[in-house]
Amino acid sequence: MGQPSTQASNAIIYLSYGAFLVVGCYIAWRLRHQTKGEYLSGNRTQTAFPLALNFIASALGSGILFSYPQLATITGVQGTVIYAITSAAPLMIFAYLGPIIRAKCPEGFVLTEWTRQRYGVVTAIYISFLTCATMFLYMVAELSALQQIMNALTGMNGLPMVIVECVVTTIYTYNIQGAMVIGLIIIATVTIGVETKIDKSLIPSSGLTDASLLGWQLLYILPVAVLTNDFFLSNFWIRTFASKTDKDLWIGVSIATVVTLVILTLVGSTGFIAVWSGAFDPNNPDQDGSVAFFYLLEQLPAWTVGIVLVMVVSLSTAAFDSFQSAMVSTASNDLFRNKLNIWWIRGAVVAIIFPVVVLALKAPSILQIYLISDLFSASSIPVLVLGLSDRFYWWRGFEVVVGGFGGILTVFIFGTIYFGNAQDGANLILLENGLYGNDWSAFGAFVAAPFGGLLWGLAAFAARITYQFAYAKLKGERFDALDRPVYLDRRVEGQPEYADSTEIHSDSREGIVTVDHKGKFF
Repeated sequence: MGQPSTQASNAIIYLSYGAFLVVGCYIAWRLRHQTKGEYLSGNRTQTAFPLALNFIASALGSGILFSYPQLATITGVQGTVIYAITSAAPLMIFAYLGPIIRAKCPEGFVLTEWTRQRYGVVTAIYISFLTCATMFLYMVAELSALQQIMNALTGMNGLPMVIVECVVTTIYTYNIQGAMVIGLIIIATVTIGVETKIDKSLIPSSGLTDASLLGWQLLYILPVAVLTNDFFLSNFWIRTFASKTDKDLWIGVSIATVVTLVILTLVGSTGFIAVWSGAFDPNNPDQDGSVAFFYLLEQLPAWTVGIVLVMVVSLSTAAFDSFQSAMVSTASNDLFRNKLNIWWIRGAVVAIIFPVVVLALKAPSILQIYLISDLFSASSIPVLVLGLSDRFYWWRGFEVVVGGFGGILTVFIFGTIYFGNAQDGANLILLENGLYGNDWSAFGAFVAAPFGGLLWGLAAFAARITYQFAYAKLKGERFDALDRPVYLDRRVEGQPEYADSTEIHSDSREGIVTVDHKGKFF
C-alpha cells in the first residue's frame, strides 16, 4: 500500500482532530447561554437540512468500513444491497413514530420519557438500562474500529488516536461532521473508482453475483435487528424531537435515509471490488474479510489513504460524540429527572469512557458487538411498542419487562434444542458464531427473540389479569383491570396523554372520579 509516512499520518490525523476541536468549541461558545433543558434536548429547533446532516452523522461510524465490506465478501452484491437498504430504511421509523410519540409526550425528548408516562417508573428504568447498555456497546465498537483502522492504514499503534478522540469529543460533543463525511465519501469513491483495476475473469468464479442462503436469511434478520436496535439509540430520538415541525422531520429523515443508503452501498461495494481486483482472496486463510476495504487500499496511492484517514476521523468523532451526548441526556432525564447538576452527569460519562477504551482494545468482531445489542433489542422493542396503540390500553409494564427477558430466554431455549446442549444455547445469546455460520442458528435466534418476547408478554398479561381478578373477588371489590382509561376520552391537545404513575377512573353513573396510585407497571 502507498502508506503515508509516520509524520504525514500524524499530521493528517491530529490536524483533523484539532480542526474539529476548534470549530466544536467555537460553536459551543456561541451556545453557552443555553439552559439545561435546551442543552439536553433542543426540542423544536432544527430545520430539515441540518436535521438530515445530524441523522447522517449519527447513523454512520468508522465501523462501517469493517462490517459492510466483510458481508460483501461473503454474500456479494445481494448481501451488500440488502444490508444497505435494511440499515438505511429503518431511519424512516423516526419520521413515522416521531410525531405520534411527540403528541403523546410533548415535553419528552427520548423514548424512555414516553415509556415512563405509558408504563411507569420500573419499566422506564429497565428500558433506560438497555438504552445505556446499547450506547455503551456502540461506543466500544466505534473505538475498537478506530484503533484497528489506524493500525491498518498507518502501521502505528492506534491507542493514542483513541485517547485523543475521547478527549476531543468530551470537550465539545457537538456534531459538525455530517457534511464533511458526505464530501469525503464522494472523493474516496471517485478515487477508488479511477485507481482500482478489476480483473473481469474473477467475477464469475467469485460467485458474488449469485444469490445465497445467507443473503435470503438477511432479508429477515437485518430488518428485525437494525429496526429494533435503532429504538435504543437515544441520539436518534433527540434529533427526532429537535425537528421544528413534522414536515421538517419527514424531509430531514428522508434525505438522511437516501444519503445513508448510497454511502453504505458504496462502502459495502469495496468488499466485492477487493475480491474482483485480486486484493482479497476469500480462499486465503491468512486474509480476513473484515479488512477487505484495507486490502483494496493497498493498491492505491498514499494520498488516497490520507483522504481515508480524514474520513475515518470524521466518521468516528461524529458517531462517538453523538453517543456521549445521548448518554448524558438519557442518564440525566431518566435516572435523575434533570435535578442533578449536568456536570456530574458528564463526569460520570467521562468515567465510563475508561472501561470503553479497555474493552475496545480487546473487542472481538465489530459486527458481533452490534449483533449482541441487536438481539436484546429484538426481544424488548416489540412488546414495548404495543403500548403506542390505544387498542392495547390494557398492556402494562409488567408484560414489557417479562417479555423482554422472555425473548432472551427463548433464544437460549432455541439454541439448546438446535445445538443439543445448554452451553451452545447460552453462546447463541452472544452470537459467538457470528452472522456468517452456514446454518440456521442466527436466523433462529432473531426469530426466537421477538416472537418469544411477545409470547412471554402475553403469558405475563394472562397471569397478571388472573391474579388481579382473583384478588378483586377475594376482597369483594370490582374487577377493573380491563377498564378503558379516562385519559383516552379526555385528551387535551399539547398535554401528555398519560397520568404519571397514576391511573384515573370514573363512574359516570355515580359522578365519581378516583385516582389509583398503583402505577402502570401492574
